[in-house]
Amino acid sequence: MTEPVDAETPPLIPVTEPREGTPPVITTRDGLARAAEALATGTGPVAADAERASGYRYGQRTYLVQLRREGVGTLLVDPIAVGELSAIGDALAGTEWVLHAANQDLPGFHDLGMYPAALFDTELAARLLGRSKVGLGAIIAEELGYSLAKEHSAADWSTRPLPEDWLRYAALDVEFLVELRDRLAAALEETGKLEWARQEFEAVRLAPDPSPRVDPWRRTSGMHAVRGGQGIAVVRELWQARDELARKRDRSPGRVLPDRAIVAAALALPRSEQALVALPEFSGKGTRRSSGYWWSAVERALALPASEHPPRRLASTTGTPPPPRSWADKDPAAAARLDAVRAAVRALAEEHDVPQENLLSPAVQRQIAWTPPDVVDEAAVRESLVEQGARPWQVDLTAAPLTEALRTA
Repeated sequence: MTEPVDAETPPLIPVTEPREGTPPVITTRDGLARAAEALATGTGPVAADAERASGYRYGQRTYLVQLRREGVGTLLVDPIAVGELSAIGDALAGTEWVLHAANQDLPGFHDLGMYPAALFDTELAARLLGRSKVGLGAIIAEELGYSLAKEHSAADWSTRPLPEDWLRYAALDVEFLVELRDRLAAALEETGKLEWARQEFEAVRLAPDPSPRVDPWRRTSGMHAVRGGQGIAVVRELWQARDELARKRDRSPGRVLPDRAIVAAALALPRSEQALVALPEFSGKGTRRSSGYWWSAVERALALPASEHPPRRLASTTGTPPPPRSWADKDPAAAARLDAVRAAVRALAEEHDVPQENLLSPAVQRQIAWTPPDVVDEAAVRESLVEQGARPWQVDLTAAPLTEALRTA
């Protein structure tokens, strides 16, 4: 029996095709030049999106760029075939770009020579408005009443030629972005949060691209189970060997050797290549073919003297707080301040219907609790927040409550 439809909530309108059809992919420099000329004649903001293949290829390279502007329609550009896209950036000088989760796509745009002059981030806007679901499909459904299929979000976008249904999906990702932007901007203005959003968008736009992590091998999933120095050395050597091979093959590291295999070797500490491939995690055909390569990495780790084993944890940078779980033992007063700071931020977040992490980043909360100003007054707290990168709206909202929290903790 079909359940009755709520009369107050009209059914979503399914959208399976772009309104002007799926455009052909631009794959030549001449085609790019014509696209740039067209975009320069368009009006209003430009909707932009990008597709990567991070689950399949090495790194975060962009494999497809989608753009849509009033008067132009939707354009699909293949940066692998075309190369850098600075002509697009030049054509859109002074234009606002509308992206969803812009921090994911901007580094790739920068690599291609595209630097937006202004930004509206629909995901960030939805967060500031306290929306419970901030994925693109969910926000479009809630705000505009359209249902978009999302079945190709995890596809291998390095595939060539790209299937027609994938291109249709990609085009739909920018179909409603400008309309969504207008709806969210109106809601931000109505709730008094538009200036907050502008400051957040600008912070995202100007943020430096991510720098390489120190000891990225320490993020190996499941490494917390590895205790001894030899095991940690095995994790490091296998991770580095995998990264080198993945880069050479242009494959996602996890497809070259899963994290669970690295951890299994670190726990078992096999003493021969035969013992290594006897581990279930190394039983795959591809892994066994490269068993000599993996064994060489393990052998290097096992041959290290204890003095050369990597420490279990990185030494904290001067002034950088340790993990909060250790505060109660290391500095009980700081732990009490952190509890008070978090409580103050939580109360403000509930009052203003904003996620706590958007009201004030957890890193800033930890830092001001670990190293509060020498003299705790509102002026000093404001100065500390600014130094740590808090935006003016965040400083104005949190300085007084945090001053009180630090004083009374």
